[in-house]
Amino acid sequence: DIGHFTAAGYDPVAYITEHHAKITNVHLKDRKKDDGANTIWGEGDTPIKAVLALLKKEKYPIYADIEYEYKGAADPATEVKKCMAYIKDALA
Repeated sequence: DIGHFTAAGYDPVAYITEHHAKITNVHLKDRKKDDGANTIWGEGDTPIKAVLALLKKEKYPIYADIEYEYKGAADPATEVKKCMAYIKDALA
């Protein structure tokens, strides 16, 4: 979970780069550093776009799952659609 990783003070990009052969999937969510709260994607410190760019560039066979865990302004289905749009934008 790259959100927990970031909140704990670690760099998920470096970790995935080093250990990609042992990783089958990652959970995507945004959080603030220093055990911070879950946030709307793009408002936290988690390098979601950098992780997605790494997976795409290196063609790692790693699934990236949306983990909807923040309090959004809309219903969960709408918020997950926003997360999917964020992913598409990041990979464009």
